[in-house]
Amino acid sequence: MEMDLILAIGLMVVIGFFGGLVARKLKFPRITGYIIIGVLLSPSVLNIIPKGTVENLDIITDIALGIIAYLVGGSLHIESLRKLEKSIAWITPFQSLGAWFIVTISIAFLCPFILTIPEATFYQTYFPIAFVIGAVSCATAPAATMAIIHEYKAKGPLTTTLLAVVALDDAIAIGAFSIALGISEPLVSGIGSVSIIQMLGIPFLQIAESIAIGIIFAFALVYVSRVIRIRELFLVLIFGMIMLCIGVTNHLGISAILANMVIGFIVVNKAKRKEMFLVVEEIEDVIFAMFFVLAGLHFDLSVMKSAFLLALLIVLTRCFGKYMGTRVGATIAHAPDTVKNYLGLALLPKAGVTVGLILLAERSFPTFGAILVNAVIASVIINELIAPPLAKYAIFKAKEVGT
Repeated sequence: MEMDLILAIGLMVVIGFFGGLVARKLKFPRITGYIIIGVLLSPSVLNIIPKGTVENLDIITDIALGIIAYLVGGSLHIESLRKLEKSIAWITPFQSLGAWFIVTISIAFLCPFILTIPEATFYQTYFPIAFVIGAVSCATAPAATMAIIHEYKAKGPLTTTLLAVVALDDAIAIGAFSIALGISEPLVSGIGSVSIIQMLGIPFLQIAESIAIGIIFAFALVYVSRVIRIRELFLVLIFGMIMLCIGVTNHLGISAILANMVIGFIVVNKAKRKEMFLVVEEIEDVIFAMFFVLAGLHFDLSVMKSAFLLALLIVLTRCFGKYMGTRVGATIAHAPDTVKNYLGLALLPKAGVTVGLILLAERSFPTFGAILVNAVIASVIINELIAPPLAKYAIFKAKEVGT
């Protein structure tokens, strides 16, 4: 059975609204309430919204991520970034590589005790599984980060550093994933040779293409916006440009998130017109409600049962890697204590990019692709429930909550 899509969206927004209110009453971020409502409505729990309908709603994910990426880019003012450029330059690689290294090492050596795979060997099975999962663990979800920052009107060194690191994380994750795939595929097949072009050239080209597309759309948006005099028309133009950018990048098979972040970054620093972001922020709560309820709708109880232990290991080791990598990078950069102590807790959300990359990996490894997908999706579900409260805690402890 399938439900009418408009009816499903109405249920998601209205019931999600009440879930957000309850979450705030319990001192949790609203998005935690949205996710829990999605889990309750999901096909594997109450089955209020059927699986076929959930799959047909996935276009909401693309639209929401494009808008959120635009807002993330728009939060990156060059003046603010220059004050923290040393912190950003050190923290970004250390927290990404920290997560990749810790997750890879832990899973590679503990996976044989968690999973039973017939005729599995360390170099042809367990290490490739660990290496690929470690690579996708670099990513940080911009949606949850932006939702919490806007909900609490956060502003300060931690918030600025957080937004910059999140913006760069997607590019690092794409590169890390391509390197892991380039090394793991020959190991699994037994060929043993690694193509440098496949390992480094392809991710560099994808990142460059995403940035180039973002620059083109950004300057087009800035140019056309000069003729607009009616405030309401800004939303029409910006929404249309974001949708076009998503469509073009999806068609080319490159990152829509990275391209839209570039648009936001150039617009905020080139056009310097606040209304080009204020009009989008006016609809962001509806976007967040639909996006996070939909994230909860993807909850699959059978996946959690089959991959819970591996998923829990991914969550714990990734959190440790991100946190310790952030502390090391912040210490080297002599970052403020609030950044060193709490930024790692705010970098834990993960979702869209992680899932998208692991679905690509499934095609490359038919022997254990299902294990990769189940474990990572289960870890995303666990992570989506625990990461928002930790991000809120970090912002409050850093005393960057607005009024």
